[in-house]
Amino acid sequence: MQTLEYPKVNETLYHETLPNGLQVYLLPKVGFQKTYATFSTRYGSIDNHFQVEGSEEVHVPDGIAHFLEHKMFEEPTGDIFATFASQGASSNAFTSFDRTAYLFSATEHIEANVETLLNFVQNPYFTDENVNKEKGIIGQEIKMYQDNPDWRVYFGLIETMYQQHPVHIDIAGTVESIGEITKETLYTCYRTFYHPSNMLLFVVGGFDAERLMRMIRDNQAKKTFPEQGEIFRFFNEEPLEVRSAKKVVKLPVSQPKCLFGFKEAPVGESGDALLRRELLTKLTLDILLNPSSELYQKLYDENLISDSFGHEYNSAPDYAFSIMGGDTRDPELLLSRIQEELNRVLESGIAAADFERTRKKRIGGFLRMLNSPEAIANEFTKFKFRDTDLFDVISTYESFTLDDVNQRMREHIQWPQLAVSIVANG
Repeated sequence: MQTLEYPKVNETLYHETLPNGLQVYLLPKVGFQKTYATFSTRYGSIDNHFQVEGSEEVHVPDGIAHFLEHKMFEEPTGDIFATFASQGASSNAFTSFDRTAYLFSATEHIEANVETLLNFVQNPYFTDENVNKEKGIIGQEIKMYQDNPDWRVYFGLIETMYQQHPVHIDIAGTVESIGEITKETLYTCYRTFYHPSNMLLFVVGGFDAERLMRMIRDNQAKKTFPEQGEIFRFFNEEPLEVRSAKKVVKLPVSQPKCLFGFKEAPVGESGDALLRRELLTKLTLDILLNPSSELYQKLYDENLISDSFGHEYNSAPDYAFSIMGGDTRDPELLLSRIQEELNRVLESGIAAADFERTRKKRIGGFLRMLNSPEAIANEFTKFKFRDTDLFDVISTYESFTLDDVNQRMREHIQWPQLAVSIVANG
């Protein structure tokens, strides 16, 4: 078992790659009562066209990663949620663009719960009957989200940006696409992406690392997995241009919702370069748009934004985009004022005091995050799947200069790459 020391944040991480390829990371936290574990696969909603080394290319229906996540909780003996509950744990799962994670939170019976987590994820149970039953359940979920204004404005923006890349497809798919899912396609995806060599187990909280690692080794040694070749993922070439400049959806809302953002060319970066790009962009957006910024205060005083106004940046080697906005009384006036104010900052540049203050704030926010087992686990896995290290965040922030953020601001804010999504009352 490898010991990784991070003196800057006073953390000690334990790592082992098991013979079957599973990556295990344990982060014991002295004095913590809660333990949080995630068992994740590098498999998300965008992985609908792939090939395993030595096999044929496969196309699968949209939404299948999310569908598979749902089906994993069904066992021949019943619902796995009840097993976790009987062991004092709360369990859940989620599917994102590029990963699926199964998780639990508990203050007791940690080893039993980790074993339950490993066993149910590594024991798929799909039948024609339970697959067809799930189609109705997920179909209702899809229809429910179609009536959710926040979901519609968010995915509406991504749909407006992207023409070819599957990132613009709803994570749950469509009623039509999930109708094409069969037991056989689920097993194909499971065998491809749920091989231990494509997965990562991360446990953080109050436990003994040596004892827990022994249990995990023993658990995996009892199971047999076939050899797995490299997984190749295929994406159609995405043009730089946005699909359309604006999308407007009518729903019954008390106030319009407006999200906007900039689409970037595929970054083609991974590892430390991708981490640096992501953190630098988030820092730049925070300088421009955080509640203490001049731009935010002007828009707030003009009653164009509320405390729902926020921003985020999503990036991977093959896509990258920002999302900004929130509720507003006048979407068109908000967009006009945003463009006016951003152009002013593009011309004058970001002030040194704003840069230093916001950088310190983000470092402080990261240090506070290290008190949350849930946040640590979810962020660590996301970073590790992108060949980066969560605990390099502080040193990366410290390396940035004022010139870096001004250059990044001018790279990212390209008005021809702006897309807008609005949900208006109607």
